[in-house]
Amino acid sequence: MSRTEGQDREVSGGYAKGEAARQRILEAALAAFGEGGFKGATTRQIAEAAGVNLPALKYYFGGKEGLYLACAEAIVERYRQHMLGPIETAQGAPPADALKLIVGALAAMAGEAEAWSGFVMREMAEPGPAFDILYEQVWAPGVSLVALLISQMQAGRATAGSARIEALLLISSLSVFSIGRPVTQRYLSGRDDPARFNEILRAVEAQIDRLAQ
Repeated sequence: MSRTEGQDREVSGGYAKGEAARQRILEAALAAFGEGGFKGATTRQIAEAAGVNLPALKYYFGGKEGLYLACAEAIVERYRQHMLGPIETAQGAPPADALKLIVGALAAMAGEAEAWSGFVMREMAEPGPAFDILYEQVWAPGVSLVALLISQMQAGRATAGSARIEALLLISSLSVFSIGRPVTQRYLSGRDDPARFNEILRAVEAQIDRLAQ
């Protein structure tokens, strides 16, 4: 049997088939793309890290760009799974309370978001094939929701433009929980415990209270 035939057999009926293999490839790709970007990461590197062969990667994602876009879609899906419940709970609550609930849920994503923070930061710094997916399905809707709540909190005192700017500033402050976590942890004497998390979260909530005044 030729090498190609053996690889095809692995793809169609071996270890590489199934959701577990697909998930391993995605996790390896998120790490590789986050470190090297779309151009720097190679499919061979990703396949080796995931424990599959190159035909398996092509079987599931069609190639490098398909895998890159699948990483963006995976981030969107994880974001939706995490945020759907808090957003539904926030409906009908006073705007300030709703915003605190949503901000708390975003901050609580920090641990999971570390897995894809490198990927997201690269797309922000150098927009690539995945930028539109992340912008249209995560960033823009998220900022719009926060801006709407700020506008409601300020009862018409804020213009649409100023509410959007305040929303961007508030969401940016949440970076201390995710991409800014190494700096935050070191600056705050290496503490990275629930008490410190709650202390920072209270400071962010105080920002919301000031916006509501």
